[in-house]
Amino acid sequence: MALASGVAGTLLPQTLNGIFTGSIYALFAVGYTLVFGVLDILNLAHSAVFMLGAVITYGLAVTLGLPFLLGALLATLACAAVGYGIDLVALRPLRHRGAPPISALLTSIGLALIFVNIAELRFGANSRALPASVALSGSVHLGSLVLEDSKIATLLLSLALAAALGWIVRRTRAGRAIRAVAENPRAAQLMGMNVDAVIAWTLVLTSALGAVAGILYGLSQHDINPFMGRDQIELKGLAVIVLGGMGSIRGAVVAGYLLGLAEVAALVFLGSNVSGGVAFVVLFLALVAFPGGILRGRTVARQV
Repeated sequence: MALASGVAGTLLPQTLNGIFTGSIYALFAVGYTLVFGVLDILNLAHSAVFMLGAVITYGLAVTLGLPFLLGALLATLACAAVGYGIDLVALRPLRHRGAPPISALLTSIGLALIFVNIAELRFGANSRALPASVALSGSVHLGSLVLEDSKIATLLLSLALAAALGWIVRRTRAGRAIRAVAENPRAAQLMGMNVDAVIAWTLVLTSALGAVAGILYGLSQHDINPFMGRDQIELKGLAVIVLGGMGSIRGAVVAGYLLGLAEVAALVFLGSNVSGGVAFVVLFLALVAFPGGILRGRTVARQV
């Protein structure tokens, strides 16, 4: 009886933690899946951009003493510029030469390693947290529940940005261009679209989202380090986009929350030693049970 009461008392706060964490997974994964839907490649440098968002924010807010929100905005803009650079320097030349997708995949891995090494040299290898005096440090009390302001902000901002991205893709001229290039780049070019500009805009947009996801992760998890993208989010992002359906923005959002809740369930019922492997299990089960994803068929080109 006491055990059941203890589990019940732990389940609600852990479920909320799963929702908060799932918000970050979803925001990170929509960038992954949007680039895949347009370019048909996995941009594995996206996890490094995620890390750069948090590391640059820390440097601007703590080292230089800028206000946190200003530092976060500047870090997001810097990562958007990095996204443009990734396309201009690495992906576009390969695309123009007709290189196979594996070349772009390997190039993105190389870029990720470069970004991580640069961050390690400048930031150091140890984990750090934003001081309470710099970022959101308050909390909201609901009975026995204590909800950190940073986690509430993470949930609200993640939902708002994912909804905004869906609206951009479905309702705007830029979104129609993205869908056209995702459907058939050659036909889009023949219709007068600047395919390179559309792809560059996609990388800029998704890199900005990845940076915000990294900032929110560092803020809510109190853990910023050069390896946070590679060790803590990359595989989970892959599991999310496979489970949600490659190229599906809605699927990435739904799967992000499912993975967050699955990790919580593993933590509560199986223990912390097992919860770390949940992403592997989800990825395996998704490939076996949902080879096309839970929202298969809803690719970027069909987001209407």
